[in-house]
Amino acid sequence: MKGRRVLVIGGGIAGASVASFAAQAGAQVTVVDAGMHAASRVPAALINPVRGQAGQVAAGALAGMRLTWALVDALEEAGVRVPHGRVGVLRPVPDDRTREKFERKLPADLPHRWLHPEERPVPLAPGWAQALWLPEGGWLDGAAFTAGLLALSGAEVVRARATAWEARSVTLEGGQVLRGEAVVWCGGSVGATWASERGTHRAGSLLTLNRAVTEVPVSFGAYLAPAADGGVLGATFEAPTPTWQEPVLPLASLRWLLGKAEALTDLHGPQVTGRWSGTRLSGLVAGRTASGVWRLSGLGSKGFLLGPLLARHVVGDVVTTLEG
Repeated sequence: MKGRRVLVIGGGIAGASVASFAAQAGAQVTVVDAGMHAASRVPAALINPVRGQAGQVAAGALAGMRLTWALVDALEEAGVRVPHGRVGVLRPVPDDRTREKFERKLPADLPHRWLHPEERPVPLAPGWAQALWLPEGGWLDGAAFTAGLLALSGAEVVRARATAWEARSVTLEGGQVLRGEAVVWCGGSVGATWASERGTHRAGSLLTLNRAVTEVPVSFGAYLAPAADGGVLGATFEAPTPTWQEPVLPLASLRWLLGKAEALTDLHGPQVTGRWSGTRLSGLVAGRTASGVWRLSGLGSKGFLLGPLLARHVVGDVVTTLEG
């Protein structure tokens, strides 16, 4: 790959991860980024391998979690600070039936333990019959992690919107054409909408707090977590839309979010200091498309859990193709 130019469209977690691994492989990397990747600027992303209220565990979740933490370590060794907490994740469940549902999906090699009430690292509100402890999980600052990967890659970043792309070229708004040996599209929710693609776009919001409610992330329906500056309360809860929409936080959604948080633990004390909103694209595509363009998109809420892992796979396939 030495000397080969790879063009990456999108500078969110997918694009930054692709840029990082392509640079490690020896490529010259150019990232075309319009700066609209809000979902990758989340102030506290959960690194949580057991997802949702059904306890789904994605293929590669354990490897993805460990790779993400390894990248955090590499960034910090290089002098790039990434606020994070490798402090575990607590997943309370309301009844034995839900526990059984979770247990059926838990891989044998995933470190985990069901905690008795006196063992829980944070106090929960009444009504949580069981609580799953995931000791290798935690949280990280999405904006710092994404920016760190991009910076460490040494990629040239072109602040522009891509309007067309083929297997070896990207056309920018205004007509400039960039050329390379491979193009990887990582456009996310906004990029897919600009490309006139229809998909499943899920908006969510976080309330930023002046201090963390809990010392470790707690998640069921909504989640509470520490952050670089205080804490967060958030969830992905708005109805899905076929295209990206400017994120909002309706009052009904705010009431829903606060209700979910109150069901988890005591909220007295912390104050709301602001709001972050973003939209994620679901429907994973990771690989080469019929047009010859490579693609990594549709990570949904698993961007920081699986994005780097899938980016490494995609870059590996790009390398094999270009050197084959």
